[in-house]
Amino acid sequence: MIRCLLSSAPRAAARCRKWQGVTSQHAARRIVAPQELRAFSGVADNDGEEIVDAPPSPPPEAPKRKTSQRDTYLEELPVTFSDISRANVAIRTGVKRTPCIKSFFLSELIGANVFLKTEFQQFTGSFKERGARNAILALLREHGEEYMRKNGVIAASAGNHALALAYHGKDLNVPVTVVMPVVAPLAKVDKCKKFGANIIIHGAHIGEAKEHAEELILTSGLEYVNGYDDPPIIAGAGTIGIEIIEDVPCVDVVVVPVGGAGLIAGIGCAVKTLKPDVKVYGVEPYFAASYTAALKAQMPVSIKVTPTLADGLAVPMVGSHAFEVARHYVDECVLCTEKEVSLAILRLIENEKMVVEGGGATGLAALLPGAQLDRHDLKGKNIVVPLCGGNIDTTVLGRVLERGLAADDRMKNFTATVSDRPGGIGRLTTLLGEHGASIKDMYHERAFLQSNIDFVKVKCVVELQGLEHAKHVHAILEENGYDPVWDGD
Repeated sequence: MIRCLLSSAPRAAARCRKWQGVTSQHAARRIVAPQELRAFSGVADNDGEEIVDAPPSPPPEAPKRKTSQRDTYLEELPVTFSDISRANVAIRTGVKRTPCIKSFFLSELIGANVFLKTEFQQFTGSFKERGARNAILALLREHGEEYMRKNGVIAASAGNHALALAYHGKDLNVPVTVVMPVVAPLAKVDKCKKFGANIIIHGAHIGEAKEHAEELILTSGLEYVNGYDDPPIIAGAGTIGIEIIEDVPCVDVVVVPVGGAGLIAGIGCAVKTLKPDVKVYGVEPYFAASYTAALKAQMPVSIKVTPTLADGLAVPMVGSHAFEVARHYVDECVLCTEKEVSLAILRLIENEKMVVEGGGATGLAALLPGAQLDRHDLKGKNIVVPLCGGNIDTTVLGRVLERGLAADDRMKNFTATVSDRPGGIGRLTTLLGEHGASIKDMYHERAFLQSNIDFVKVKCVVELQGLEHAKHVHAILEENGYDPVWDGD
C-alpha cells in the first residue's frame, strides 16, 4: 500500500503542474459559442464556433475529500493504522512473518475456506513477540539506550507476554522482570528463566499479578509494559492484520481470540482500514468473558474469572485502550465452551499436525459444527483464523486430548451390571471386543450396592470410533441385558 502511494506521487505532482501552468496552450484558450461571435472577431470553424484567444482563467480547485466525523474520531483513538504501519517497519527484522495456510480438512468440516495464520511458530511460541519488540523499541527511542539498559522493564503475564518480553529484552539488551500468577504453565515459567528474566510468582490470576507489578514500579525505575493495553503493544499485534490482507487478499472474515482485547483491537484496526468490508469476529471462553461484559457495560469492568483451558485469555478486565479501539472495528464477539476448545485442539493435532494451546485455538473452536459461528452466512466464505499461541504443558495437553476425544464421542464412560460369578466380567469384555470397543479403564464395585448379591457394578471407559459407533455399542449392551448407564444420560 505504501509503495502504491509513493508511486502515485509523481503523477499527482504532474497533474498539479498541468492545472497551474499558464504556458499551456489549452489553459490559455477556450471555445466560444456562436451567440458570442458578435463580441469577438475571428474566423469560424466548420461547426460555426470560433476559437479565439482569451485571458487565462483561474485554474479550478482540486476536489477535496470530505472528512467525516467518524474519520476524525478514529484518528483520535489510542492506536491508529499509522501506528500499526510504523510498527510493521520497526519489527520486521526481529519477528517471523508467519504464513496463512489453507486447511483442506478444516475447510471441509466447517464448510468454508479456512486459512490458519500460524503465529505459534514465532520463536517464543506466540504472537506476543510483535507487541513486545515494538514496545521495547518505543521505550528505547523515548528514554535512550543508557536509561533503559540500566533500569529495564516489568510486566505481568500468564506466560506468552512474559516469554516475548524476556526474549526480545535479551536481544535488545534491556533487562526484564516478570510477575506471573500461580496458574501460569510451568513450561512458560521455565522458558522465561532461560531467557534471563527475573521471575516473580504472585497472585491467583493475571489481575492480581498486575497489581503487584504496579506496586513494584513505585519502588524502582522499571518501565511497565502492559501485555494487552499499551498502544505500542496493540500496534505490534496489528501487524498481523496487514499480513493477513497481503497474504489472503480475498479474505471475507477474520476470527480472533479475545483476552485483554489488544490482539483483536490491532487486527481489527488494520484489517478494517485496508479492507472495510471484512467482518471481524472475536471469540472468548465462557469462563473469562471480560470483553462481552465490557460491551454490555459500555466500558471495561472487572469480572470473576474461572480457570479455563484457554488460560492465556483469562483476563478479569479488558484494557481501556484496547477496548476503545476494538469496539469501533469488531463486528461481534461470541463465546466458546471448554468442550469446543478441547475439540479444536484435537482437530488441529489430528488434521494439521499443529500443537496449539487453548487460548490460541478459541478462534477455531467457535467455527466448529454446533458452535456459535457455525452459521449459514459464513458458509463458503474465506475465513482467516490466527492461531496465536502454542505454549501448552505436556501434562495439560494429555488431559485436553482426552477431553477432546470425549467431546468427539470417541471415548465414552458407562456403568453396567454384571454377574459376580466366574466369567461374568469376561463375557462383558468379550462382547465389547467383538463390536470394536477398546477398553481403556475398568473399575469393579461390590461394596456400595443395594442390588442382588450375585451382581456387581462395573464402570468402564472405552475408546470408540465416533457417535454412530457409540450408539451401536450402547444398543448391543442393552440387548444383552447389561442395563448400561452412559455418562451424560
